[in-house]
Amino acid sequence: MDSQEIEKQRAKRKRVKRMKTFIVTFITTWILVSILAIAFLSFKVFSLQRQLNDLSSKIENQQMNASTYNDGDSDSAVLASYSASAEDNLAEAGDTLKVYLTFDDGPSDNSNEILDILDDYNVKATFFVVGREDENSLAVYKRIVEEGHTIGMHSYSHSYATLYSSLDSFQSDLERIQNLIYDATGVDCDLYRFPGGSSNQVSNADMTDYIRYLNDEDIRYLDWNVASGDATSVAYSADDLVENVMADVVKYKTSVVLMHDADNKDATVEALPKLIEQLQGIGAVILPVSEDTEMIQHVTIANENE
Repeated sequence: MDSQEIEKQRAKRKRVKRMKTFIVTFITTWILVSILAIAFLSFKVFSLQRQLNDLSSKIENQQMNASTYNDGDSDSAVLASYSASAEDNLAEAGDTLKVYLTFDDGPSDNSNEILDILDDYNVKATFFVVGREDENSLAVYKRIVEEGHTIGMHSYSHSYATLYSSLDSFQSDLERIQNLIYDATGVDCDLYRFPGGSSNQVSNADMTDYIRYLNDEDIRYLDWNVASGDATSVAYSADDLVENVMADVVKYKTSVVLMHDADNKDATVEALPKLIEQLQGIGAVILPVSEDTEMIQHVTIANENE
């Protein structure tokens, strides 16, 4: 083979090598660009979905807080929803913010950890409990009271279908949880939180009947004006829950924060130390509900005879 033929083969091999290099480089670049594009688009989709979920949750909470009832009975009248009277509670510069941390639905497997955290920070809270008669739950009721927290009723059954089926059913349920708390703690409880709040519309019940009954029995009921979001369909992280609360507590002189003490609320437990630290960081006073607490109520009723 002459030198000219050898040079041709060398040139051919170089061209093939360059082509292979080009193809490999092109494919590699295309794969990398595709991966980056997919990652970017996935991030944008996740970000938009989260914004949509946040907006949906805020709308849901606003609808809950703004709900009002039009009671047609002659012996009573709806005075206002909380949202209509919220202007009196708006914080101004220099105001000391009062914050009431409230936990619904306990006792649970998380109750003692929540109580441990509160004890670590020397903070008192309010627990709206449901009816559970096992030994551990009875011990939690007792611990709540012994450690200086406020215990309130959140119904015995927490069954909307049963609880709001009739006034008799509501009365029977309330007496049951009231007696259970008294037997476990010695506290004759006069503080109540409606499952769903006083503006509850899930049950299709006329909530004014139940509000009037509590008023007649001198039982105070407390709703909320700040929601952590731990009971929504959104899977908020602990940091998200803290942000949800902190975004609203700065708006009010008195904030009642809705959280939940349930077996599946690990994010709430994780969020609690961070939330307490941030509240203390802005100078907020964290208090348990007492007789002096301004009752935050979505719906209020007055009897004609009052």
